[in-house]
Amino acid sequence: MRLGLAEIEGVRTLVALRDGVIVRLDSELPIDPLKILTDAFLRAKASAAIANAKPVDSTSARLLPPLAQFGKIICVGLNYADHAAESPYDRPKFPVFFLRVDTGIIGPNDPIIRPLISDHLDFEAEMAIILGSGGRRIPEEQALDHVAAYTVFNDGSIRDWQFKGPQWTLGKNFDNTAPIGPFLVSSDEVPSSGKGLRITTRLNGEIVQDANTHDLLFPIPELIARISEAMTLRPGDVIVTGTPAGVGFARKPPLFMKAGDICEVEVEGIGKLVNPIVDEASS
Repeated sequence: MRLGLAEIEGVRTLVALRDGVIVRLDSELPIDPLKILTDAFLRAKASAAIANAKPVDSTSARLLPPLAQFGKIICVGLNYADHAAESPYDRPKFPVFFLRVDTGIIGPNDPIIRPLISDHLDFEAEMAIILGSGGRRIPEEQALDHVAAYTVFNDGSIRDWQFKGPQWTLGKNFDNTAPIGPFLVSSDEVPSSGKGLRITTRLNGEIVQDANTHDLLFPIPELIARISEAMTLRPGDVIVTGTPAGVGFARKPPLFMKAGDICEVEVEGIGKLVNPIVDEASS
């Protein structure tokens, strides 16, 4: 099942993807994709509604981030060996975690904003998981039971601000730099632990990142277990699993995104995010 949110004629609406076509769902369902995916009765009701739903006029619908309410956004750095090798850091022996805040989140087709104070806007293709249930000290062998859905994430990064110090927080949290979506894909439609999926970034049609999620240094069950040793996880928490090699700052010469560019991040079987780049308006 692939559920999302859209703004249609100014109204936030529940939508689904049926055979590649966006359809509008029954108003009797909650406008909350995650709630539906984690409730057997609502999921059955949604499944029946999808079969009979009418297609959405794409010219009148704007896809939104597919979560009605975001929990924590926990990101993983240096989780592909080739990306760690191209970075200024050693290959990690323990997962590297950092947090993003929801003011950076945007939806499919929304513009990624290059800030006035930097021209070092970089791309990062990532697979993200959405937790449907939480807990503390979750064992690795039970971790995947807590995953409700998968989606696509572009961890847009302002590199000169990221590398101003040893902590990455500011460079990873500029407003309107983190697209997510386009849909929540239920975990039963994705290979176990999201393994074996091609993950790519295209910038203006040219492939700049091309890898496979099988190459994650720390797989999803281990990420969930390690995070939950420190903090309580809750439904709606997002774990962004890391990016492979090919990012702009590591290239020679560097390749940063600029106004007029189109960035496409795709994870095989999960979806594709397409976002234009625009410059921040001067005040």
